[in-house]
Amino acid sequence: MDTESVSGSLFRKAVTTSGAVLGLVNDGVIQFKGIRYGAPTAGERRFRHPVPPAPWTGLRECLGYGPICPQAPTPIGNRYGRLIQFDMVQAEGGMGEDCLHLNVWTSGVRDGRRRPVIVSIHGGGFVIASGNARIYDGARLAQSGDVVVVTLSHRLASFGFLDLAACSRGMGDPAFDCNVGLADLVLALRWIRENIEAFGGDPGRVLLWGQSGGGWKVSCLMAMPAARGLFSRAAIQSGSLLRVADQDAAAAAAEAFLHELGVARGNLSALRHLPWTRLLDAQIKVGAQRFMPGLDGTLLPRHPFDPSAPPESAEVPLIVSTTRHDAGLFFNHFALDDAGLTALLRQQFGERAAEIEALYRAPQAPAETAYLKHARIVTDAGFRRFAYAQADRKAQQSGAPVYLYQWNWPSPAYDGMFGAVHAIDVAAVFGNVRDAILGAGCSEARALSSNLSQAWVAFAAEGRPGAIAGAPWPPYDPLRRACLVLDRQTAVSEDPDRALREYWERQPPPASVFG
Repeated sequence: MDTESVSGSLFRKAVTTSGAVLGLVNDGVIQFKGIRYGAPTAGERRFRHPVPPAPWTGLRECLGYGPICPQAPTPIGNRYGRLIQFDMVQAEGGMGEDCLHLNVWTSGVRDGRRRPVIVSIHGGGFVIASGNARIYDGARLAQSGDVVVVTLSHRLASFGFLDLAACSRGMGDPAFDCNVGLADLVLALRWIRENIEAFGGDPGRVLLWGQSGGGWKVSCLMAMPAARGLFSRAAIQSGSLLRVADQDAAAAAAEAFLHELGVARGNLSALRHLPWTRLLDAQIKVGAQRFMPGLDGTLLPRHPFDPSAPPESAEVPLIVSTTRHDAGLFFNHFALDDAGLTALLRQQFGERAAEIEALYRAPQAPAETAYLKHARIVTDAGFRRFAYAQADRKAQQSGAPVYLYQWNWPSPAYDGMFGAVHAIDVAAVFGNVRDAILGAGCSEARALSSNLSQAWVAFAAEGRPGAIAGAPWPPYDPLRRACLVLDRQTAVSEDPDRALREYWERQPPPASVFG
């Protein structure tokens, strides 16, 4: 499209370092979808660190989402997946290795304003999803908070985290890089620093936010020298990652992948010439979840939050959170009864099962189904334990403050069977209250969403979340342990569920890379 043909109130133009882009106006919000921040990653760029896109002339239409990284969809029959929209991975622009695109929502371009910027890194572990998913639509947040919202897609699983150096114990082909999926995120953040002013944003006030797998990625970025200075605040929802994969696990995944493809160590260049569909098929067969970041000595030289908070982000204030039933994501035993719960806890926790069951059946424990009780136990043993550890280590760093919250309000969807469900607070921050996960816009959900969304806007703008429901939200410290509890009555509590926290802190750490 010729730049001179842009007129009227329906379209807006912005000029990036690579070329001009055209966005669409909807109710005062200008949305630019599918903007390139990196060059295609196929062929000779496969398993290499990303590079900026080639400049273009004229005006590039950015009216629809770009392609996403190759991935297998979540089964449509998975009720939990349907609720948190993991079965609705949008591939409107296709699927393939030309997947380094981002989306921007803003209420003004070229208007002289410098709005706070909120960058959302999608969940789905290191395996699935994209910044195009419906749950990440940024229009309402941009409109209500007068902020610039950015979502993005990057390389995942084997496309983003195949470690050929680990496979060959230091003798890998130097033409292959490690952790390219994390390098994609760094490139996207550099694009934001260089271009966001053209979309009405302030590159000095960038909130980097991720939930679940997105939180794992934010945890990594906080420890990466290459990302230092590219964001000024961070928020991690249900995704506190302390450690990344060890070299043995990375090597085993790479070996299995090469064996499945029939590629010998001495012929790694053959990987560049295989169709991506073959790579995806092999990835699924060996287990996509086996591909994740690992220490590489340069891009990610240390574990994110072990043994301490990373000095690279000491000056970055942080929000850390969980939901009450986060771990329900991993289970589908909705008809579990008390006897089944007892048997399941014995299987998972051995001789500790009886004391755990007694602790969660104490008189002060909330009335819950056996499924929800099990989800809460596993959440406390993992998600929440890691969140407390991350918050403690950040606070002990004596740098920028850390704020802690816990979402306890149960989703009314599916008759409340999922409780305070994983990802419910994502929709809340975005203000997407029409989603089923938030009760299709019921009054309680609207109030909770408004509170949390306003906190995100204040945090992006000032580096502190301000007051919630009329009360101050103080920083967390290991003595008072102030925690905002979001429920029908939202309030700050000091060390909520203290007995449960102390119990899990006394237990051996889980045998997981996520600890």
